[in-house]
Amino acid sequence: MKKKDMTEATAPRMKKKELQEKVMNFMERESRQAFNYKQIAYAVGATHPANRMDLINLLDELVALDLIQEVSLGRYKAIANRGTENVGLFVRRSNGRNGVMIDDELILVAERNSMHALNGDKVKVEISARRKGQEPEAKVIEIIEPKDQVFIGTLNVERDYAALVTDSKFLAADIIIPRSKLKGGKSGDKAIARIVQWRDEEMNPRGEVVDILGRKGENTAEMHAILAEFGLPYKYPDNVEKAADKIDAGITPEEVAKREDFRGVTTFTIDPRDAKDFDDALSIRQLANGNWEVGVHIADVTHYVQPNTVIDREAQSRATSVYLVDRTIPMLPERLSNGICSLRPDEEKLTFSAIFELDAKANVINYRIGRTVICSNRRFTYEEAQAIIETGEGDFCKEVLTLDKLAKELRRRRYDNGALELDRAEVRFEIDKDGHPIDVYFKESKDANKLIEEFMLLANLTVAESIGKVPKGKKAKSFVYRVHDNPDPEKINNFSLIALRFGHKVKTEGSVKEVNKSLNRLLRDVKGRGEENMLAMLAIRSMAKAVYTTDNVGHYGLALPFYTHFTSPIRRYPDMMVHRLLAKYAEGARSVDKLKLEDQCKHSSDMEQLAANAERASIRYKQVEYMRDRLGEIYEGVISGVTEWGFYVELNDSKCEGLVPVRDLADDYYDYDEKNYCLTGRKYHNKYTLGDIVKVQVARADLDHKQLDFALINDEGNPNRPLRVGKESKNPRHNPRDRKKSRSRGGNSRRRGGDKR
Repeated sequence: MKKKDMTEATAPRMKKKELQEKVMNFMERESRQAFNYKQIAYAVGATHPANRMDLINLLDELVALDLIQEVSLGRYKAIANRGTENVGLFVRRSNGRNGVMIDDELILVAERNSMHALNGDKVKVEISARRKGQEPEAKVIEIIEPKDQVFIGTLNVERDYAALVTDSKFLAADIIIPRSKLKGGKSGDKAIARIVQWRDEEMNPRGEVVDILGRKGENTAEMHAILAEFGLPYKYPDNVEKAADKIDAGITPEEVAKREDFRGVTTFTIDPRDAKDFDDALSIRQLANGNWEVGVHIADVTHYVQPNTVIDREAQSRATSVYLVDRTIPMLPERLSNGICSLRPDEEKLTFSAIFELDAKANVINYRIGRTVICSNRRFTYEEAQAIIETGEGDFCKEVLTLDKLAKELRRRRYDNGALELDRAEVRFEIDKDGHPIDVYFKESKDANKLIEEFMLLANLTVAESIGKVPKGKKAKSFVYRVHDNPDPEKINNFSLIALRFGHKVKTEGSVKEVNKSLNRLLRDVKGRGEENMLAMLAIRSMAKAVYTTDNVGHYGLALPFYTHFTSPIRRYPDMMVHRLLAKYAEGARSVDKLKLEDQCKHSSDMEQLAANAERASIRYKQVEYMRDRLGEIYEGVISGVTEWGFYVELNDSKCEGLVPVRDLADDYYDYDEKNYCLTGRKYHNKYTLGDIVKVQVARADLDHKQLDFALINDEGNPNRPLRVGKESKNPRHNPRDRKKSRSRGGNSRRRGGDKR
């Protein structure tokens, strides 16, 4: 018998009263967290095998007695003190399920007890004593800190009445707008409004129009509405544009004398064919010893944008350029981003560079980092560079082919060290002059893309290492790192279970290198298979998010101990921060204030996430718009998600995703099996599970909510149930009659209303 087993077998068995006392003390002491029974058993010392079963039974009893709560399947948490005042964030939902979030617990708040608090408001609440068998409720007694927010919607203007019909999932009520506060808005205009008053006795808030975006359905109006929805700017302040116009673009001999001169070295850019902001270029020349000198030259934005100027403050606030389906909203004014700072061919440009000496195997013999001046010889598109790689012919073919060879060696070594290969098809649209999508295609990363990627990665790694890696006994100076933490073991385990359903094994234990090699092998094995895109997406979701921070924990996905962002200062503010820190420390300056730097890092991470959300929203909008022209058509797809309210299907040829609502599966009553990601019919035992290949008909396209509904096509080629197809439809889950029809009949069946998307 193992020592561990002997310890458990010989440990005394606790009496139930003692066990309950220890459990309650532990749960109250750690009231902010939730635990599973194994964690609780370890914490209270219930190591005897019999006590494990006692504990499982006890936890069920304590939940039944409302002494603790089961916040999710198998996870338990102390119940917040009732009858007391607490402070939390108000959560408002358009379906009426309002609440207040206190210590990760959502406590319901009826509308009559909400003081009309808005989503995100900091509120003080009074929590009522919990009645047996009922959820606790709270009453808002003070709105401590209202969240500054606006709402996007469509104006409805009548003779004596005007209102904004909101698109928000956080507000069900229309906003009443006095005619004097319409800013010239008319019925059918897409507009932004703010709430100025919401009286206790009134069902609707009163507000005023902040801006008119244009006519509903017009492309620019809808794209600007998406930006506004996420609190992102959609136009530049005049004073920032004027300040940019005054910047002198000239390069003086005095400035050139301070820099290393690369104007005589072969240099070129490789970018997308529609790019205008070229913020990186590569130079290459062979040294006398046979090695290659490769320069990674980055636009020297901080030479032109000085700290605390109006342009710098605007860039810091934005933190990133935003890339929607049909447009770029630049971080910097276009005079800088597309003009002065852009590394256009045959123009002298100021750059900040990482220069490498590489041998034939792409080993870095030495490097230097500093300010330079360049003149690009050629602007390549990715397609042009790819043609040279594939044919061996074209402008600067020797240089391009040498860089490609070195990049492939860098990439091979990176993957050997355990870097992840998380490539997923990126959806792109071909749009007409009015912004309407007429075709879908997928962005494919080829050797030319990977060539640029490898040298940018090398530059970012080297810059981070130059500051972060210090001799023993010395302290590293404060710096901006791009970190990617290790994934949550539970998420990796869940992913491995899903992969196993398709016959793929993923290693979940061992070194980072071993686990990542296992993931890479899976992603290579699924190339070209139906589950490829879904598994790639789930693999990404199982990972932590990469963020900016001053605390370096390395980059898990790249398998690098040091990493930063240095290569895109035209479109990312953290890169500007890195450039300034490099220049400051090169002059021998002391370490900057770490706390202030961390605040800037957090803001940049938050803005990056908002920009990514806006980009995804614009893609969803165009997908729905594209499929709206194809209502009634039938496609093949893969079940990409399963929920209690239905399953999602991703179409093979366009990657558009829509919902097959469980209410439309009229042949049976379906139970949701969360553990096995499937819906199973009670009577006929039909099963719909993650990864299944199905045929669907495009049934509904709701542009206002960016939602698609599909109807499942049966073996005879007919919809699962007769279905009226329409371009715009109110969500049927909001219809009481539909809710009644689809109500659950016991068990875990979830055929009920409520928009859960």
